This record gives sequence, structure tokens and C-alpha cells, in this order.
Amino acid sequence: MKFTLSVLFIFSLAICNSQTVRVVEDATNTPISGVTIFNTKKNKSAITNLEGEASLDQFSEDEMIYFQNILYIKKALKKSDIKKDNYIVYLTPSIENLDQVVVSASKFEQSKRDIPQTIVNINAGDIQFENPQTSADLLESTGNVYIQKSQLGGGSPMIRGFSTNRLLITVDGVRMNNAIFRGGNLQNVISVDPFSVQNTEITLGAGSVVYGSDAIGGVMSFYSKKPQLSYRDSLYFNANVATRYATANKEKTGHIDVNFGLKKWAFLTSVSYTDFDDLRMGAHGPEDYLRPEYVETINGEDVIVQNNIPRIQTPTGYDQINVLQKVKYEPFEDLSFDLGLYYTTTSSYSRYDRLIRYRDENLRSAEWNYGPQRWFMGNFQVTKLSSSSNLYDKVQATLAYQNFQESRLDRDFQSEERNIREEAVDAYSLNVDLEKDLNERSKLFYGLEYVYNHVKSTGETFNIVSNTTSPTVSRYPNGSNWQSIAAYASFKHKPNAKFVFQSGLRYNHILANADFKANNQYLNLPFDGTELNTGALTGTAGIRWIPNDMIQWKFNASTAFRAPNIDDIGKVFDSEPGSVVVPNQHLKPEYAYGGELGLKLNFDEVFIIDMATYYTFLDNALIRRDFTLNGESQIEYDGELSNVQAIQNASKNWIYGFEAGIQLNFSKQFKLTSQYNIIGGTEEDEGVEVPVRHIAPNFGNTHFVWQNDKVQIDAFAEYNNELSFTQLAPSEQVKDYIYALDRNGNPYAPSWYTLNLRTQYDITDAATIVASLENITDQRYQTYSSGIAAPGRNFIVSLRYSL
Repeated sequence: MKFTLSVLFIFSLAICNSQTVRVVEDATNTPISGVTIFNTKKNKSAITNLEGEASLDQFSEDEMIYFQNILYIKKALKKSDIKKDNYIVYLTPSIENLDQVVVSASKFEQSKRDIPQTIVNINAGDIQFENPQTSADLLESTGNVYIQKSQLGGGSPMIRGFSTNRLLITVDGVRMNNAIFRGGNLQNVISVDPFSVQNTEITLGAGSVVYGSDAIGGVMSFYSKKPQLSYRDSLYFNANVATRYATANKEKTGHIDVNFGLKKWAFLTSVSYTDFDDLRMGAHGPEDYLRPEYVETINGEDVIVQNNIPRIQTPTGYDQINVLQKVKYEPFEDLSFDLGLYYTTTSSYSRYDRLIRYRDENLRSAEWNYGPQRWFMGNFQVTKLSSSSNLYDKVQATLAYQNFQESRLDRDFQSEERNIREEAVDAYSLNVDLEKDLNERSKLFYGLEYVYNHVKSTGETFNIVSNTTSPTVSRYPNGSNWQSIAAYASFKHKPNAKFVFQSGLRYNHILANADFKANNQYLNLPFDGTELNTGALTGTAGIRWIPNDMIQWKFNASTAFRAPNIDDIGKVFDSEPGSVVVPNQHLKPEYAYGGELGLKLNFDEVFIIDMATYYTFLDNALIRRDFTLNGESQIEYDGELSNVQAIQNASKNWIYGFEAGIQLNFSKQFKLTSQYNIIGGTEEDEGVEVPVRHIAPNFGNTHFVWQNDKVQIDAFAEYNNELSFTQLAPSEQVKDYIYALDRNGNPYAPSWYTLNLRTQYDITDAATIVASLENITDQRYQTYSSGIAAPGRNFIVSLRYSL
């Protein structure tokens, strides 16, 4: 025992006295793993670990030490100089390989050159410069993601013709999608605080092998900032404060994050608060978007009030708070423990697209609000490295708990009855992910996943005159649950530097249980409950071939799936004016089969073209269609006779597209970038092919960027093609209240463009100001399928200070 304690003491003393360097990216402070460190004679070497760390004990003080990674510019420093910089070394990415390390493709770091899929990366430097109001705006800035908004507190992404529950959102590797993610527009992405995001990776195309159900059209992976340890005897301290104001919605934002780092412990706290006023639209565009009147309740009576400024979209304002707390404990270089606590809540906010609907000559609704959207996550992760295990070189185990809360409150104009429906989901998940080098050319990624969701749902009617409450049908069957059990494996083979092959398989088993007994007193369903017990096998295979420095080819074929969730099998809601969706117990998974071919041309890192074409076939598509209940095609719901509909495996989708990006580097300081997306597709509707609902118009952007050591200027344009009435999906053609009207009086989505200017200036090493003038020509427009007009001319200014 004494001998063991002595060994442990000597080992601990050696660790404390070791000279550990930390290698990070200069613009973002992101740790860089896999950096080779060696001396001039190359008889001494080391490699940085997951946290970008390595020991320099073997190198002498005056020895020249080289830091090399294929994605970064090689750097040489003396050990004495490294010591002066507190053992932190900064590497600069090469121009063509910028943002080329990704995690989302396998849950472990890989070079982007090795991945057949298209992955878009946004780093912390990009986020600071783009200065987005929400994470939905952050995704939109890439030029590859289209964002729909039904209200100011919204942002529903569309990727390659898919949206909502056919896209997956993850935060620090944990899936945010839950059992009530719906086919209608989703706002959950705004729960992610852009100020706390270190980088975001967007996988364009299927990701079911690694992430399971829902990852049909793409995966949006958000990675939040990590606590930083101290690599010297003194405390490491870092703090950032930021404030921002925007004129179009009178945004007032404040943010602070603080990092305390010891040698083995580190703590990071991040808090953001945002207050938005009603949004002002542009001056030049369709008058259909104007807000001429709205409803106010005065002395207990609903009255229609004329809007003195029809460009102000009343009511749309809300506020939001985001809190993040992280703790890191690293007892040894090969073992770390990470705890993350996340909390975000909004105030109640209006669903604006429901407030602009008319019934005859009057506005239909006096109230239509989303209650506070709350999200909490506790995430505990253990990471272990091993050079001797036959099972893994690296293993991560992630245990997470999430709680989602949302509610809907609506009341018709001059009605005494307010309908209140509240939902909560408890989501538990366990992931074990492993990485193993089989040999110098082959690597295996594999893992297990278990997910359990429990749904709580209540419904009640409140009489605003008598102040009495009575129960009514809930949106979901209360007490229902959804489970997923999965195993996956992915294999990478790289016979040489020019060719990479990757393939993978995943098996998922889905269990769901919904009890309709409580709701049956209102619905009189022909069944009291339903159970789902089904499996899904998906696979992927792809290659990336780089025959020379100028050409890169990639090809990827994959299958993906989405299993029915509680929203599909048990929801009751008014899908559109005069229609109600009821439960359907006969559902099975939908499958997607797709392929992607990409080509990248690099002409001496001066002119770069990156393009891809893709095709996806969706079979057994889950879609809302007319239905009968007890032989009836209409029932009364919330006091209105409504057509009966249900989610059904009743369609097939064919989706295809082409996307291209260019980068022209005029000099080291000045460049042009542009991105353009062409998307098309049809779905089967009772034997007839019609446009798909979530096919966005062709869209893109063009940026002229100039920067030096202190100043960065970006003059850019964003543009969007028209969708005519005949190009709209049938479900969109009936929503004339959110579209402009063409010369025939039919709804359509006009084309639009905006001209914008953004600049960043480093006042000092610690202080930075970012100012933007968006929509300079004050265009009045709406993004496709949105119920709210976009901001008019908008001046945004933010100040950031670092300690």
C-alpha cells in the first residue's frame, strides 16, 4: 500500500511539474488535436491530444520546436518563447483548408477531406462577425440553410427540401429532437444561444447512420464553448461581455461569460438576455404584408384598432434569457469529465401568422400566443483515451436529461373561451461512442444509443368572463412515451492520401405507447390506445478522391429513416382553418434513399469552386391527409365544424437539387464568395404529383470581404427567386393570408433581394465593435412560407470586451 501511494505521489508530482503546451487555432482559441511536434533532427516528437495538449519535457530550452498539421500553417518556436506565452501556441489555418476539422460526421474529429458528405462549418470568429440575433439567423447566414418564420420568436430550418422533424438538431452531441417534434414549423433552434456557440457544423443530406431517426435531410450540430484549464501554476481567468442594439425590432441584448481554470478543474458560466420589440418591415414591396389593424381587449371587450404605422407588425415582441454552466475535470491527460447545464426560456409571444387571418370582414383571433418556450439540459460526458486497448483508442460516454416545455393559448375574436394546451417532455439519453485505429489505413467508429421520452399534455378552456376553467381535449395523449434503441458502426479506409472510402450501418428499434382513454371522452376514437414496435436498418457508403491538388471528387449514397413519434400517432390540433388532425394508430417509418455527387476545383488557392448535386426518394412519407373518424369526415373542434385529417403513410417524395459555391481570392486581404442553391421536387397526392411543401425557392448570397489586422468589411447581397401560385404546394395555396397576391388574386411568393454592409473593428486587443446595415434599400419581403415579414432597413451595432 505504501509503495502504491509513493508511486501515485511521484506520478502526481511529475504531472504538476510537467511542461504542457496547448495548441489552439488563432482566430477561435479552439484546441487542435493531432498536431505533430518535433525538433530539427526529428529525434524527439509528440502529438497533441483531444484538448490540443502535449508535453514538452523532452525538449531543451533553446531547441527549435516545430508544430505541424496538414490543415494549418507550419510554425517553429523555441521552447523559451513558448514559455513566455504561457505554453500556448497559436496556429493559423491554411486558406483552402479553413474549417476543415469536423466532428459531426462520426462524433469524433476528422479531416473534412476524408468525409464524402458535404458539411458546412461556422466557427466562433464567423459567429462574432455575423452577429446573429438567434441561432436560426446564424444557420441562415451560411447560404445553405433556408429559414421560415411564423413569428419573430421563430426560425424553422429547411435543408435540401426537408424541414422540421426530418432534420436533426444536436447540442454538444445530444439530440434535441423529441417525441413531439412536428411536421409543422419548429422554433426549438432558437433555444440555442449564439453567444455560447463555439462552432456549428451543418451536414447537408442524410445522417441516420450516426444519429438515427429524423436525420433525413440534414443534421445541425451545435458545439458550445468549453471550459479552459490552466497550464501554469496560477489561475487562468477569461471573461467576455457584449451588448447589442438593432433598430428594426429595437433589440437590446446583453451577454457575459466567465472562465476560471485550474490545472485539473475549469468552470465556464455564460448568460445572455435579449429583449425584442415589435418588428418593422420594409417600405418597398407588396402591400399585402402590411398590418392595417389589430385586436385589442379594452375594458374586457375585443375591438379592432387601426394601426397608425402599418409597417409595424403588432404584436411580435418578446424577450429571452439563456444560461449555460459547464464544469470540466481532467485528472489525467487521457481522462476527462465534462458537465454541462443549459437553460433557456422565452416570454410568451404571439404566433403572428395566426393573428393576421380573417373570418369574413373581421380578424379571426383575439389571442394566439405561444407560452414560454423552455428548455433545460443536463449533459454529463466522460472521455477516455487509450493506446493499449483492443476495443478503442478513444471512448466517449454521454448521459443526458432534457426537459422541454411549451404551451398554446388562443381565443377567437369576441369569444369568452380561451383554449389552453400545455405540453412537457422529459427526454433521457445514453450514448457510448468509440473510435479505434485498426491499422495505419483503416479506422472504425461504433457505438450504442438509448433514448426515452415521456410526454405530458393537458388541455383546458378558460372563460374570461366567469373566470371558470373546464377540461378539454389535450394536444397529445397524456403519459405517452417513445423509446429508441440503436447500434451503429462506421468504417473508414484510406489506402493513400488521395483516396478515402467510408461506409456504415445502423439498426434502430423504436417503441411507442399512447393511451387515448382520457381524450376519448371528446373524440370517441374507435380505439383506446396504440403501440408502435418497429425496426429500421440504414446504411451509407461514400468515397472522396483527390487525384491532384486541383480536383476533389466525392460521392455518397445513403438510406435514412424517420420513425413515427407521438406527434404523428397521437396529436389533436387545428392544422389549418376549418381542419383538425386526429390520431392514427396505423403508421410505420418513412425511408429515404439518396445519392450525392460533388466536385471541388482549386486553382492555386486563388479561385475555388465547390459544387454538388443530389437526389432523394422518400417512400412511405408521413403526411397530413383527409381522414375519417367513425365514418365521419367532419367533427366539431373548439366550437367549429372541421374537416378530419390525420398523419398517414400516404405519399412519396422525389427531391433533387444543385448547389454551388465559389471563392475568389484577389489578395490575402480581399476575396469574393458566393453560394447558390437550386431545389426542386414533387410528392404524390392521390396519384397526382404536386409540389412539395418544404421546397424552398432558389436562393443564394454573394459577399465581397476585405480585412487586415484590425478591420474586416463585408458588402453582401442576399437573393431569392419567385414561387408562382402553381409552384406552391396545395397546403400552401390555401394560406392566402401569409402570401402576396398575383394579378389573378392567387397567393404566390415574390422574388426579393437585400443589399447589406457589415464591418468589424478591433479597437484594442480586448475591445471589438461590429456594426451592420442590413436591407439598405428597405425592401418589404417575406421568406417563403413565413407568416411574418422580414426586417426593413436595420442598423445593428454591438460592442464586445474581453478580459
